[in-house]
Amino acid sequence: MAENAHMKIAVLTSGGDSAGMNAVVRAIVKTAISKGCEAWIVREGYEGLVRGNTEGHRHTQSVEKGTATPRPKHVENPDDFVHNLRFGDGELLKDGTGDHLGGKTLRGRYIVRVGWDDVRGWFAEGGTLIGTARSTTFRTWEGRLTAAHNLIKEGIDALAVCGGDGSLTGADVFRSEWPKLIAELHTQGKITEEQVKKHAHLKIVGLVGSIDNDMSMTDLTIGAPTALHRICESIDNINSTAFSHSRAFVLEVMGRHCGWLALMAGVACGADFIFIPESPPDADSWEDEMCQKIQGHRDAGKRKTIVIVAEGALDSKLQPIRADFVKDVLSQRLGLDTRVTTLGHTQRGGRPCAMDRILPTLQGVEAVEALLEATPETPSYMIGVRENKITRVPLMDAVKMTQEVAQAISEKNFQKAMSLRDPEFCESLEGFFATSVLEHEPKLPHHLRMRVAIMHVGAPAGGMNAATRAAVRYCIMQGHKPYAIHNGFVGLLDDNVHQLSWLGVDNWMTRGGSELGTNRKLPDIDLGAVAAKFQQYNFHALMMIGGFEAFNALRILDQGRKNYPAFNIPLVHLPATISNNVPMTEFSLGSDTSLNALVDACDAIKQSASASRNRVFVVETQGGKCGYIATMGALATGACIVYTPESGIDLDMLRNDVKFLKRRYAMDAKGKSEGRLVLRNEVSSDVYTTDVIMKMFKEEGGSLFDSRSAALGHTLQGGIPSPMDRARAVRLSLKSMTFIERHHQELLKQQTRSKQAPPESAAVITIQGTSVQWVAVQDMVEHADMKNRRGKHSWWEGQRELVEALVARPQILAKKGEKPEVAH
Repeated sequence: MAENAHMKIAVLTSGGDSAGMNAVVRAIVKTAISKGCEAWIVREGYEGLVRGNTEGHRHTQSVEKGTATPRPKHVENPDDFVHNLRFGDGELLKDGTGDHLGGKTLRGRYIVRVGWDDVRGWFAEGGTLIGTARSTTFRTWEGRLTAAHNLIKEGIDALAVCGGDGSLTGADVFRSEWPKLIAELHTQGKITEEQVKKHAHLKIVGLVGSIDNDMSMTDLTIGAPTALHRICESIDNINSTAFSHSRAFVLEVMGRHCGWLALMAGVACGADFIFIPESPPDADSWEDEMCQKIQGHRDAGKRKTIVIVAEGALDSKLQPIRADFVKDVLSQRLGLDTRVTTLGHTQRGGRPCAMDRILPTLQGVEAVEALLEATPETPSYMIGVRENKITRVPLMDAVKMTQEVAQAISEKNFQKAMSLRDPEFCESLEGFFATSVLEHEPKLPHHLRMRVAIMHVGAPAGGMNAATRAAVRYCIMQGHKPYAIHNGFVGLLDDNVHQLSWLGVDNWMTRGGSELGTNRKLPDIDLGAVAAKFQQYNFHALMMIGGFEAFNALRILDQGRKNYPAFNIPLVHLPATISNNVPMTEFSLGSDTSLNALVDACDAIKQSASASRNRVFVVETQGGKCGYIATMGALATGACIVYTPESGIDLDMLRNDVKFLKRRYAMDAKGKSEGRLVLRNEVSSDVYTTDVIMKMFKEEGGSLFDSRSAALGHTLQGGIPSPMDRARAVRLSLKSMTFIERHHQELLKQQTRSKQAPPESAAVITIQGTSVQWVAVQDMVEHADMKNRRGKHSWWEGQRELVEALVARPQILAKKGEKPEVAH
């Protein structure tokens, strides 16, 4: 890697725009500079690569011509970082005046060197600030020859491309042809022998920017989560008017070859029917099937109907299914007052959600690492994600599999098309059918049917109600009886128990908080009485949805099995807490909703901080003794300092923080200082409170910066659950129900009168790395820090270093001749 340390890395965005692309560009630029490389951007995608820089507008001449801001001279001992601080083009790129004449300009410059501050604040912007364009010229040999010449003229030897499968295919073709391209350029006398040797190998890495989430070998593409947010926001708004007027709405969403948006919106919003390309309905009977299901819902008392159509929806004979035709069917056959809404390009727009800031940032960092490690022998990699792990896969393998999906659909091989999608896609489709179809005949025989208790434990979290709705709908489909236990174990002892119905939970997907009511009381308030109530209601299984208290309750019930036979039933814990502090799982329901609430609040706060130019806001977050929300929130909002209970706060740390802020504000261009955020978990320290830290910064900042504080409090618990929390709730809830059924059937096989449930039947459903796994509660105890109510090891703790790296804390704190200081 050392020989690559001074690479020139360029990044371009190609094809359609999507939220999160700016976060990728920002992460690549900052990571490249922090690794000692030069960072460049290519404006207008491949078209900009072909146009290049006209003579007289080369970046090396820009300072002399007055088109770039000189590097700051007032900083003592300027090092490589200070030299790369800014090149004066950030504002031109961000405000869209790059092509305007007069003063500084980007006219005639498409391959532009950028500095650290040139990309500040980008991750909160939608679309792509460096522009994108579909280039027909680049598809020709001559166009790629010109593009290669333009890169070599600027000395660039590595390229990161963010786009769809067509853009990534173009990147791989460019790389494979590179030796022939530079040979021809040398033959034409356009480059020297020295340049041929220096640029013998072009390093390429791909990142997938697509709102359709249509790339294989990755769970999520950049922009897809935000597009899903926009769709669900629209459907949530439509739901109220649909209910008021008892109307049907047919919504067309994007997705030419992939039904992910339609499917996930259907799951997250509780749609009645969906049409997606991968799983088309029968051409001869889909109208009958749709009308039968929707009429069944209406007969049950449902006042609203939502049908979602992907723009690429087909029937089994490959005939397009249009939203207007679906509307006509509903109006004419069922007599429903039906409206059509085409969401169009509103799905692409808006600020990126939290996930579309965090994942692209992590992927951008990995992209630079892949370029630094690239050799002529290694393939071009695509940076993807599986569950919660950033992955590298050979770019062309992913492109090939993606194209095979479209081919399978065109060949009417829909089973193959589904198999080529990731497992979560297939599970989500099964989950949609399980939660949207009202079956009149239960699927299971009578002896396999159960009485399932559902309880919320601990603090409320987004997704609790969605998980409950999914469990109830699945129970009714199978023939089980779902029972709500209101207000936790206290409610059970007070007989606050009732059976839930299919229609009764219909509107629960979008409701925050806890419809069942919740508290922190554990079953050991009276374990014998709890067991008696289990026996009284003849519960065959218990599903608890909650945080660390639910984990504790599961542990107590499991231990109580030896004394109370009523607890020898399947016992399940589905983690749901904004703190994300349940051991061994990387995500809990509610944590994504909370992060989005944090992002919204901090975006507004940062506007105030930036308007004041030199203000530091110390923002207090919830999270208990777990620093997940503060740490990942810092990554999503660009905070420069984060305090967590895991690392604590001491005087040396605060001294370094003040030193960092002073030096950083001293480096800002005069009159253009950035408002900055500091995130502090509410229990990071009993002594160094949010108010104390704010006053310390205010006192020490002097004339450089001011300070204010803001406490977000319980705003992080409320609001409408995010689409990702809703979809994840359905997926994990249904997995929990199948787990319960499996263990119940195993217990039925026992010949003894008194059933003895095995330890593995009391378990927590967890997300670990690239998979969903069940962990027996007995095995989880050794991984739990019971005193601090969190896991002993957290996957996200290393992200604090990334937060500091993305604000250049090590470089700024380092003095000449010294190694960088590590803050936390």
